[in-house]
Amino acid sequence: MILLTDLTSFSSQNPALRILKPWWDVVSDYLNIVMLMMAVFAASLQVSYEKMICLPVPPGLSPTDNVWNMTALNELIKHERDTGFQTKLDLQYYGLINQWCYDNAILTYSKFFAYLILTNSMIFLISSNFWFKFPGTSSKIEHFISVLGKCLDSPWTTKALSETVYEDTEEYPQQVNTLLITPTSSSPSSSALSVETKVEHGVQPSQAGVPTEEPSVIVKPSKKPAAAVDKTSGKILDKKEGEQAKALFEKVKMFRVHTEEKDILYQMYKRQTFLRALETLVFLCYVAVYTPRMKHIVSCTDSLNITGFRDYYCIHGLWRMYSMISIGYLCVLCIYSCSCSYTLYWISFHKLKEYSFEAIRMESGINDIPDVVNDFAFLLHLIDQYDTLYSWKFAVFLSDVSETKLLQVNLNHYWTTEKLRQCLSINSEGKTELRLSMIPAIPIQVFEVNEIEVLKLEFIRSLTIISAITNLRVLSELRLHNANVKMDTQALAFLKKNLVVLRVHFSSALELPSWMYHMLHLQELYLDGRLQIDKVTIYLHSFRDLKQLKVLYLQLSIGKLPSSILDVAATLTHLTIYNEGTKFHSLASLKKFSHLTHLRLLDCRLERIPSSIFSLTNMKEIELTNNNLTSLEELASCQHLKQLASLKLSENSIVGIPASIEKISNINTLQLNNNLLSSLNTSICNLKQLTHLNVSYNVIAVLPSEIGHLQRLEYFNASHNKISELPKELFACTNLQTLLLSHNKIRTLPPQVGALVQLSALNLVENLLEKLPVELEKCVALNKAQLFVERELFATLPADVRYQLQNKPVNKDVSMKEFVSGKVTLFLLFVNYFFSHNITHNLTFNDVFYAAFISSKDVFEA
Repeated sequence: MILLTDLTSFSSQNPALRILKPWWDVVSDYLNIVMLMMAVFAASLQVSYEKMICLPVPPGLSPTDNVWNMTALNELIKHERDTGFQTKLDLQYYGLINQWCYDNAILTYSKFFAYLILTNSMIFLISSNFWFKFPGTSSKIEHFISVLGKCLDSPWTTKALSETVYEDTEEYPQQVNTLLITPTSSSPSSSALSVETKVEHGVQPSQAGVPTEEPSVIVKPSKKPAAAVDKTSGKILDKKEGEQAKALFEKVKMFRVHTEEKDILYQMYKRQTFLRALETLVFLCYVAVYTPRMKHIVSCTDSLNITGFRDYYCIHGLWRMYSMISIGYLCVLCIYSCSCSYTLYWISFHKLKEYSFEAIRMESGINDIPDVVNDFAFLLHLIDQYDTLYSWKFAVFLSDVSETKLLQVNLNHYWTTEKLRQCLSINSEGKTELRLSMIPAIPIQVFEVNEIEVLKLEFIRSLTIISAITNLRVLSELRLHNANVKMDTQALAFLKKNLVVLRVHFSSALELPSWMYHMLHLQELYLDGRLQIDKVTIYLHSFRDLKQLKVLYLQLSIGKLPSSILDVAATLTHLTIYNEGTKFHSLASLKKFSHLTHLRLLDCRLERIPSSIFSLTNMKEIELTNNNLTSLEELASCQHLKQLASLKLSENSIVGIPASIEKISNINTLQLNNNLLSSLNTSICNLKQLTHLNVSYNVIAVLPSEIGHLQRLEYFNASHNKISELPKELFACTNLQTLLLSHNKIRTLPPQVGALVQLSALNLVENLLEKLPVELEKCVALNKAQLFVERELFATLPADVRYQLQNKPVNKDVSMKEFVSGKVTLFLLFVNYFFSHNITHNLTFNDVFYAAFISSKDVFEA
C-alpha cells in the first residue's frame, strides 16, 4: 500500500528554504498536495473496488438498444416463468468476461485515469522543487540561506540599522564615545538612522572620467538630537562579535562575486515554471476533452465465444467516483494554471536579474549599498516576497560604509594610544610621522596623539576623516598613497587652515581627492599617478583656491601642462614635472610662471632646452635630467637668467659643451654626469662661482689644465671616465672638500694633493695606482673612513701616515651617499678578487661574501 508520506518525501526540503517560496509557489505546493491526495484516492479505488460488472444479453436482444424489445422480453419471461434468465455460467466465467470487457470495451482514459493523475501530480511535485535539488543550484541556495541566517543573527545587523555616530568637537577628547541610538521600532524605516549627505568624487557622464568640482564631504548634524542618544549604552560590539561580523562581511563579498557571475538560478526557476505551465496546459486540455467521454454503461462483444454468449451488458463501477474526482481535479488544475500564469508574468515583466537598494539607501542613509545583478538579484527578489526586512539586513553587509564602521570598532579595540605612540617615527625632514597602511578607518585614538606632524595613509579603499582631527594641532602634512579619503565638514575646515603639504599617489579617479582644490593654505602639492586610466581621462580642476601654493610636483605622464595649473602661475616658485618617458610636447605656457625659481623637467624626452625657460628671469635652478638632449646650443640664452645658480643636465646624450656656457657667470652647480662627453670645454673653467661640478659617467680622457681656475670648487666628481693623468693645476683648487676619481685609469696621484687642506672625502677605487703619496698626511680634514682605496694601496703609505689617518676624527659633514658608495664598491672589489684568484674552491657564496666583508671591514673602521 502506498502511503501519502512516501509520496511527499519527494518534495521534502529544508524548512529554511521557505523564505525562497513566494505566495504563488506556496499556493502551488498546497494545490500539489490536493491533487496528489485525489490521485492517491483514485488509485486506491482502482485497486480495491470492482472495476466492471457484465451480464450476458439474451438471444434475440441487442445490447445497443436503449429499450429492449418488450414483446421478446415478455415471451422470455413467460417461458422462463419466475426463475429468471438462466445463463448456466459459472462464477469463473463472469470473472473472465468482466476482465475481458474491461480490457477491450472500456475507454482507455477511464482505465488509466487514476495512474494518469497520479503521474501528473508527481511531476508537478518534483518540478516545483527541482531547483532546490539540482546540484548546480542547490549549493548556491544553501549557501545563501546560511549566509542570510548569519546576517539576521549577527548583532551588527541591528546595531548598524539603529545606531548613529556623532562627533562633538567641543567635548572631544574628554568624551570620545560611540553612542548607541535606542530604536523606536523594529522596522528599519522607523529606526533612528544616521543620514549622511555625500558629494562623491565621481565621473561626470558627459566627460567620461571628469571628477566633479565639489569636494567629497560628508555632512553630519553638528549637534546630538534631543532624547535620541542613550548615553548609558555600552560598547557597540565586543571584540568577539566584531571579529564574527568582520568574517561575515568577507563571506557576503565572496557569495556576491560567486552569484553575480551567472544567472543559473534564474534560468532554472524560469525553465521549471515554464515546464509546469506547459504540462498544466496539456493535461488541462486532455482532462477537459476526455472526462465527458467516460461512460457508465457499455456494451461488450465476445468475439471468441468463450462463454457461449456473444453480447454483454456492462456497468463501469468506478465511473461515478472517477467523474467526480475528474471534475474536482480539473477545477484544482485550473487554479494551478492561474498560479503558473502569474509566475510567468512575474518572471517576464519584472527585471529579476537586477536589484536596486535605492529605497534602503534613501531611508537608512547608507548611501553606498551597491545594486546587484544575476542570481544574487533574483534571490533578493524572492526573499522580498517573504519579508522585505530580510533584504534590509542583508544590505548592511554589502555596504562599505557599514564595514568601515565595523572595522573602526575593531580598530578601536586593537589600537591603543600607547601602541600608536610606538608607531611614531621621525622622517628625513625631522618631522614626527605616523604611517597607517591598509586600514578601513582611522582609529579614534589617533586623534589623541597630538604630536603628529605628518599623517601618511596608504592603500585604503575608503576612509572618512572626522572632525576629531582638529585635535592634531601641529598636523601640517598629509600623505595619501592609493587612498580614497573623504572628510566631514569640520575636518575640511580644519585642514583648509592648517594643511601645508599634501602628497597624493593615485591609480584611479576616486583616489584623487576633490577636496584638495580647496586647501587655502596649502603650499606644497605632490601628485603622482596617471591622468589616462583605462582609456578614461581624469581632469584636474581649477587651482584658483590654492592661492598660497609655492611648490608643485607632477608625476602624471602628461603631454602638455594642464590648463588648471595656470591658475597658480603667479604664485608658484617650484615646479617639477616627472613624465616617466612620456614625451612633453608643449612648454610655451611656462612663460606665464613669472615667479618660478626652480624648474625640473625629468624624463620628458626633451630634445632641446625649451626656449620658454629663458624668459623666467627669477630662475635659480634648472634641471633637465634624463631627457634626449644632444647639444646645448641654447645655453647662450641663459645669460639673461642673472639669478641662475644651478644647472643639472644629467642622464642625457650630450656630446659637447659649447663655449657659450661661460656666459652663465653666476652658476655655482653644474651637473653633466651620465652623458657622452669626451672632453671638458675650457669655457667651464671660466665659471668663477662654480662650487659643485659633476662630470662622472662620461668618456673623458683628459682634464684641462685650466680647471685650476675654479678657485671656489668644493665638490668635483669625475669618476667612471677614462682619465689617465691628473693635471697638477687641479690641486690649486684649495677649497676642494670632496674629490671623486674612482673607476678611471689614473696611474699616479700627484704630491700636490697635499695642498687640499680642506679635503674630507677622496675616492680612488678601481684605478691603476701603485702607491699613495706621503703628502696625504697634509690633508688635515681627511681620515681613513673617508679615504676610499683598496687595502693593499693603503698599505703603501708609511706607518705613521696610516696611523695619523686612522686616528683622525670622522668628519660628519661628509656625504653619507659617497661613504656608502665607496664601501659597497670596495666590498664588490673583494668579491671579484676572490673569484678571479680561484680561492673560492669548496666555499659557498655565503662564505665568499663573508670573507669579502671581513676583508673590507677594517678599511671602513673609524
